[in-house]
Amino acid sequence: MAQRGSTWLNVAQRGSFGLRPGPSVRAESLDAVNLSAVSGGDATLPCDTRSPQPPDALLLVVWYKDDVPIYSYDGRVKGPTAHWADASLGGRARWHASPHSALKIRDVVPTDRALYRCRVDFKVSPTKNHKLMLHVIELPEKPKIFDESDKEIVGVAGPYIEDTSLRLTCVVSGGKPMPRVRWWRGDKMVSKLDPIEDGSLLSTLELKIPKLKREYFEAVYTCAADNTALVPPLRVNVQIQLFLRPLLVEILSREQPLSVGNEAELACRAIGARPPAVITWWLDNKEMTVTDPQKDSEDRNETISFLRWTPRMEDDGHTLKCRATHSKLEHATLETSIKLDLHFMPIVTLQLGSKMNPNDIEEGDDVYFDCIVKANPPAYKVVWEHNGQVMTHNQRAGVIAGSAHLALQGASREQAGKYVCIASNVEGDGRSEPVNLQILYKPVCKTPINTIVGAAINEAAKVTCEVDAFPPPKNFQWVLNNTSATKELDTGKFTVGPGRSVLTFIPTAETDYGSLSCRATNLAGQQIEPCRYTLLPAVKPDPPTNCSARNLTDDSAELRCAAGYDGGLQTTYFVEAWAAGELIANVSTITPVWKLQGLGSETALKLVFYASNARGRSEVTTIRVHTLSRLALHTEAKSNHVGVDTSWALGIIAGIIGTLAVLATLALLARKRHRPLQYEAPVQTVKAYKGSMQSANHSPIGDDKNPDVVPLGKDFNCTRDCERPPEPPPYAAVVSPPVGSSRSAHSLHDTRSNTPHTPNTPASDAQSIGTLADDRRSVTSGTLSRRREVVTTRTPLLANARESCV
Repeated sequence: MAQRGSTWLNVAQRGSFGLRPGPSVRAESLDAVNLSAVSGGDATLPCDTRSPQPPDALLLVVWYKDDVPIYSYDGRVKGPTAHWADASLGGRARWHASPHSALKIRDVVPTDRALYRCRVDFKVSPTKNHKLMLHVIELPEKPKIFDESDKEIVGVAGPYIEDTSLRLTCVVSGGKPMPRVRWWRGDKMVSKLDPIEDGSLLSTLELKIPKLKREYFEAVYTCAADNTALVPPLRVNVQIQLFLRPLLVEILSREQPLSVGNEAELACRAIGARPPAVITWWLDNKEMTVTDPQKDSEDRNETISFLRWTPRMEDDGHTLKCRATHSKLEHATLETSIKLDLHFMPIVTLQLGSKMNPNDIEEGDDVYFDCIVKANPPAYKVVWEHNGQVMTHNQRAGVIAGSAHLALQGASREQAGKYVCIASNVEGDGRSEPVNLQILYKPVCKTPINTIVGAAINEAAKVTCEVDAFPPPKNFQWVLNNTSATKELDTGKFTVGPGRSVLTFIPTAETDYGSLSCRATNLAGQQIEPCRYTLLPAVKPDPPTNCSARNLTDDSAELRCAAGYDGGLQTTYFVEAWAAGELIANVSTITPVWKLQGLGSETALKLVFYASNARGRSEVTTIRVHTLSRLALHTEAKSNHVGVDTSWALGIIAGIIGTLAVLATLALLARKRHRPLQYEAPVQTVKAYKGSMQSANHSPIGDDKNPDVVPLGKDFNCTRDCERPPEPPPYAAVVSPPVGSSRSAHSLHDTRSNTPHTPNTPASDAQSIGTLADDRRSVTSGTLSRRREVVTTRTPLLANARESCV
C-alpha cells in the first residue's frame, strides 16, 4: 500500500514539472483504437475512467500525444485548476467527465494526427491505459468543371449543337487521403475515379458524350468528390444546353372554312425547337405580313403564330405555307402547307343561247338563257328573275326554268325586259348582271278603242296616234274614210316621233268628217290592226252626272261625278259652292273629282257642277249638302271614353231600334210589291225626253229640295217635256243610246230655244207621275225594243225627298 502511494506521488511530482514516463510506471500493452477527425472539425478521444473495484476514487487522468503529456485532470482538486493543458493545444482541448469521460479537441488541425494514450490513476485500483490513434482527414477543395477549351463551366455548359460531342473535366485539388471522384446523372453514376496515392495534389475525371441527342437537352450532371464518410461529398452541378431543331410544324385545323372576303385567323404551331422557332407565313413563294407576335408555351417547347388574313378570290387554289426556322442552326427549317380551298359566294354569269342573235328575236321565237355558276360549295338553289319578279317553272305557259338554263317557248312582248340569274350557297346569294331581252314585235295601238275627235270647220284639230312597238316605228300612214272617198293623207300633214304620230287636220266642209286610221311600220313589220278615230264636229261637252259628296266633315267635302261626253275636245270640270246665295268656292279640274275646304261648320251648300271646253259650257248638275257640326264631332270623340256598362246599354238600344227599322222597311217593300209601276214609251218620246234633259237651265240658283239624291235631269217637268213632239235624228234613225253616251250630234241641229223651267214641287211631281201613266196607256198597243222608265217615289222616312230613276 505504501508502495502504490509512492508511485502516485512520483507521478504527481513529475506531473508538476512536466510528466514524463518513468521506470516506476507500469505501461500496459494495448492495441490502439483508430479514430478519425476532419480537419477543422472536432475530435472526441474517449477514455474510460470507471474503477474496476468500485467505489474506488479517481485520482488523476493524463493524456499523452506520442508519449508526450499534453493534458491532465486532477480529481483531488476542485475548480478550474484541476485541468492542465499543454500550450500546443492552444486552449482547444477540454476534459469532460460526463456523460462519458473523454477529451474533446476543437478545430482539429493536421498536426493533431498522432497516437494518443490516456492514463487513469485510482486510489486503490491499478492504473489503466487507453491508446487511440487519431487520423486527421484533410478534405479536398470543391470540384471544378472545365470544357474542351479548358474554360471553367459554372452552372451551364453549352449551348451545344444537336448531334455534336461533349467533353467535360472535373478537377479536384488536395485532400488527404486522396479523394475519389465520380460523375452522376441523377441517381446514376456514369463515371468514377478511385483514390491514387501518387503524390499528386490533383484528381481529374472526364465526362465524355460522343453524340448529343435531344435527350441530353438540359440534362444535369454532378461531379462529386469525397475522402471520408464523416462529411457529405463535395458536389458541383452542370446543366447541358443544346440548340435543337424543330421537330414538328403544322397549321392547326379550323372549324369554319376560309371564305373569300371574310377575315380569318389561322394558327401555325412549331414544336421542339430550342430556342423557340421563328415562324413565318408564305403564300406560294411570297412572304405574308403578320401583325401579331408569336407566343411560346411556358416550357418554351411549343410556339404558335397567328395570321389574320382576308382571302381574295384570286387566292383560291394557291398554296399557303407555314415555315419554322432556327435562328442559330442552318438547314434546320421545317415547313407545312395547305392548298387553299376557299369558299365563296356564287359568281354568276348569264348569257343568251350561243346560237341566238340578241338583236333579231321576234315575238313568237323560242329564247334560251344559260346561267353559268361558279361557287364553292356548290349552289343548292338557282332562281330566275324577270324585271325583279321571281319566275316559276310553268311548262304550260312555255316557261321552262332549270338550274342552268331558262327557256321561253314562243316568247311574247310581255316577256321582254331584264333577266337575272341568282344562285345561292351557304356563303350567300350571287346575282348575275342583268341581261336585257329585246323582243321585236309589230306596232299595236296603245288605245285600242275607237276614239272620238271633235273638230270645228276651218279649225285645226290635232289627232295623236300612239303605238306600242319594238323597235319604235319610224313610218306612219294616215287614211281618211268619209262619205266621198278613202284617201291616204300626205306626210306633210303629220309628224313622227318616238312611238307616236300627230296629225294636224283642218276640216273645210261637213264631208270632211268621217273616220281616220293610223298604221305604223317597224323592223318587225306593218301594224296589223290600225288605230281608229271618229272625226266629228266639235261641240260643247255634256254635263257631269251622278254627282255625290263623300267624306263630309265640319269644314270640307270630297266630291265626285261621272264625266259626260267631252265634245271631242279637252274639257275642264267645274264645281261652284253656294251658301245663302253667295259663291264661296269655285274649283276646276281636268277630271270630275274635287276636294273643297274651308266650307264652314253646319253650312247648307248648293253645289253646281258643269263642264267646259273650247266650244262652250255644258248644262249644270246641282246637289245640296250640309257640312257637319263641330259639336257633333266633339261629342262623337268623347263618346269613345264612355264606360263599358254605358256602351252595352247603348248597343242594346241601338239593336232594338235597328230591328224596328228593318221590320218597317220590310213592310214598306211588301206594300210596294202589290203596286208595281211599269211605264212604256215609244222611241220618239224617249228621245224627246232626252232632249229636254240636255236643255237644262244654267242658272246656279235653281231650287232643288233633295240634297242627298242625285237627279238624272235638272228641273225635269214630265208634263211639259213628255208632251213635246219628237224631232227626227239629224243623220239617221238612232235607237235610244245607252246612258252616258254622246248626244253631240243631236245638239248640233237643235235649234230650239231653251225655255226656263220652273222648279219641281211635290205637286208637280204628282203631275209628272200622272202624265207618265197617261203616256203608258196611250202606247200599250205599240211594240218597243227598249224601255225607258222614270219613277219618282217618296218614302215616309224622307218626307221632303224624292228619288228619280231612269
